[in-house]
Amino acid sequence: MASSLAYRFLRHWTISWLRAHNYPDFRFLIDIRNLTDEEAFRLADLENRARDDLTDLERARDYLRALDTYYEGRQKIMAERINVTESWLSRYQDLARLPRQLMAAFAVPQDLRIKHVTAIKPLLKPEERRQRVFDEATRLAKQQVDSTAPMAVPDVIRALALAADPPKKSGSPKRSGKAETILSEAGKPLLKVEAADRKSLKVTLLPHAGGTRAEAETALKALLDRHWA
Repeated sequence: MASSLAYRFLRHWTISWLRAHNYPDFRFLIDIRNLTDEEAFRLADLENRARDDLTDLERARDYLRALDTYYEGRQKIMAERINVTESWLSRYQDLARLPRQLMAAFAVPQDLRIKHVTAIKPLLKPEERRQRVFDEATRLAKQQVDSTAPMAVPDVIRALALAADPPKKSGSPKRSGKAETILSEAGKPLLKVEAADRKSLKVTLLPHAGGTRAEAETALKALLDRHWA
């Protein structure tokens, strides 16, 4: 609700400024209505859905505030009143409820979309996975401060997912068919190695998986020593 209130205040300020500075060519359409706060919220919501400058995160936080303020926490009733499905509204609620510790991992939280929630929400259960994700989010937050190029949202989510489910054998390659993932001593993925054919290998660098460049260089040299006669 805060963003929609700010938007209405901005419009009011703009009109007041134009009038005070003698712009007679501007005409304003005014529709006077007697509305309850809940009705005003629904009207503002209809306007907001047509706006491109309101992010999913801002809209999600508006919905979460409205859920408690106007609908006593009853999501089904709110969905009916604003004419959306419960599942659609639920995704926005999930986005607004993402823990502060996790949000710190994103350099620009406003870039998060409701489509990202389906990948993030499962990482927070059970408690031990949740704590690993929070620890990784803290590390990523510090990394973002020191970096001139912030990580994109999909890269952050991949790093959090790797932290939630680290390889079981720290320091050992994780094999999957013909592929293996080479890990650092701390269990962070460094390289993914696949057999392209009988005479060649396909090596994928994993720069955003938590390992350092020095560890990746050491792993790559060891890989060359192993395969290059």
